[in-house]
Amino acid sequence: MKEHVTPFQFFILALSFYVLGAMLADIFLDLPPEISRLFGYLDYLVCFFFFVDFCQRFYRAPSKWRYMRWGWLDLLACIPAGWLQAARLMRVVQVIRVLRAVRSLELIWQLLFRNRAQGVLASAATATVLLVIFGAMTVLMVESPDPHSPINTAEEALWWAVVTVTTVGYGDYYPVTTMGRVVAVMLMVCGVGLFGSFAAYVSSLFVEDQGESESRQHQANRRMMRHMIEQVSELREEIDSLRQELRDHRQELAERHERGDSADR
Repeated sequence: MKEHVTPFQFFILALSFYVLGAMLADIFLDLPPEISRLFGYLDYLVCFFFFVDFCQRFYRAPSKWRYMRWGWLDLLACIPAGWLQAARLMRVVQVIRVLRAVRSLELIWQLLFRNRAQGVLASAATATVLLVIFGAMTVLMVESPDPHSPINTAEEALWWAVVTVTTVGYGDYYPVTTMGRVVAVMLMVCGVGLFGSFAAYVSSLFVEDQGESESRQHQANRRMMRHMIEQVSELREEIDSLRQELRDHRQELAERHERGDSADR
């Protein structure tokens, strides 16, 4: 069976690396309360995607019971860490399993570069989520110490990151520090490029559908031409056969006529 990597597997792989980094930061670093709250909100988001991945694996498994011999680890990894601290350890096991599933870098290369449409979709979705995550964390760290900044809580930072990366720009929350504005510029520039790439991907789907329709039409025309050529060939063979029969009949009549003249003499 040929291995392949889907865009969603690539997305889960990127989230798995984030989970490892967030877990190590939470264990070894003394994080401010709002950063810890932001990690908690992001943990809910990651758990949602992990649960979707678990449902897909469970649905596609040929044997549900055989899958659940190890699949229960994936299910436990979908539980938010605030509900079950042991779920963090299960996520380490899940990350190892994800790495084993996409153990070949060649498979990722095929997804990103050989299938350009799927590669754009996987890259855009992954980059968008990671930009929101790291943009919210960065702006919260640089803005919260400033008393004049309107971005002081995890909710405000997360909302600002989503609004900025989508280039909506409500203006209700905005950075006032130089570093915060640099982060905002990076998010806006990346957001324009990412959603432009996504729009190009959607356009390619329509172009691909039209190309497939034209290809089917060309194939039907070629089949019709081959059928007509075969019919013309059969007609030529029949005409040649009739000509030969007509020559034989004329020759037979000529021979009878000569025999009749010889008998009269």
